Amino acid sequence: MQLPSNRVVITECPRDAMQGWPKIIPTEAKIRYLNALLQVGFDVLDFGSFVSPKAVPQMADTHEVVKALEKNERTALLAIAVNQRGAEQALQYPLIDFIGFPFSLSETFQLRNARQTQAEAFAQVKHIQQLLQGTGKQLLVYLSMGFGNPYGDPYHEEWVYTWLGRLSDLGIRYFALADTVALATPDRIRRVFNRVLPAFPELAIGAHFHVTPRNWRDHVAAAFESGCRRFDAALGGYGGCPMAEDHLTGNLSTELLIDYLQQQEIELSIRHDALSKAIHIMNEIFM
Repeated sequence: MQLPSNRVVITECPRDAMQGWPKIIPTEAKIRYLNALLQVGFDVLDFGSFVSPKAVPQMADTHEVVKALEKNERTALLAIAVNQRGAEQALQYPLIDFIGFPFSLSETFQLRNARQTQAEAFAQVKHIQQLLQGTGKQLLVYLSMGFGNPYGDPYHEEWVYTWLGRLSDLGIRYFALADTVALATPDRIRRVFNRVLPAFPELAIGAHFHVTPRNWRDHVAAAFESGCRRFDAALGGYGGCPMAEDHLTGNLSTELLIDYLQQQEIELSIRHDALSKAIHIMNEIFM
């Protein structure tokens, strides 16, 4: 499923919202919520992950969930995999359009998050990209720590450019730059996107921000004004990275993103009646 390149693309991320929730959400509730989100008109739905249930217990039922999703032609489905085994599991399901792989620009975070070195993670990406050839599925790589890291690992905007080049040489065309622990500033966001978007016009490069109520708008505006037209968000702003220092940090709120884009006179294919229904279900789950 090819995504449009000439308008704003919204990826709704309930998987990111649910995976860190302290209470296990019943499978039936997840299915009801995800099917409601599929009616809203988002471009992509990041619905689950094929990872170890010991590592992410909340996602242990992804196999059951995907079988019950009411897929439509409007919204592509994305699932996360952190290794070849997870990708092979995702390949079993024709409904899935994208496999997302988190690749960290910080060696320390790569080791902590996936117990892999960067070299090992790059090898996994290469294997997964080869697996997907001829399947109709696309690999989307999240560049974690895309705007800096708290570990003292080296970082520079040029590293983003370099890794995009190496990964795109494998034939990968979809990327999201992730502000994993909410270190991005508007200036850095502008520098990064102004560097990579003109350099890689053939790539689809989006933004995955973890923000606070104070800075979300500045971050979105910095990316949008620099030419970014792909944004990840989650209803209610739930989820994000528990390692962020500010306890108010969460995913970019879908509601706020939609409001911002409408203020910029961007035409969106959002069904607001379906959005209201999904918000109602969200409030039942995250309470």
